[in-house]
Amino acid sequence: MGLTALHAFLRRHRRIALDTSVFIYQVEANARYVELTDSVFAWLNRPDCTAVTSTITMTELLVPAYRSGAEQQVNDFYALLSIYPNLDWIAPSLEIADIAARIRAAHRLRTPDALQAATAMHAQATGLITNDPVFERVEGLEALVLDRKLPRAT
Repeated sequence: MGLTALHAFLRRHRRIALDTSVFIYQVEANARYVELTDSVFAWLNRPDCTAVTSTITMTELLVPAYRSGAEQQVNDFYALLSIYPNLDWIAPSLEIADIAARIRAAHRLRTPDALQAATAMHAQATGLITNDPVFERVEGLEALVLDRKLPRAT
């Protein structure tokens, strides 16, 4: 069910946005999600497919490594995340900040989430892969929530 739904989602979009959780699951090889994230990153290697994420993602990824003094893990993140030529890392600009403020006001998202959604919209991504259902409230952006695509644990 999960891979079929994910592949259908990816077929509908030529440019997607990726939330931080997708990177965390991939880097950690999270057993629950890695089959889905492997498919996302394989899709991203196709020449006709692109993805975006905010540089906020890197901030969120690096905090635990810096807290624990794991410099090698920091280096591993940079090495892994820089190998995807079809992944654009977009820093917040005044325009993105304005879009984020509008999203935050309309949908009551936290600032980092509003910045992720605003980055996606600014970059003309039409879909966003996440594990946070809050993004389903954002109009004009189809959110795929990974947990909703997996079988329920018994």
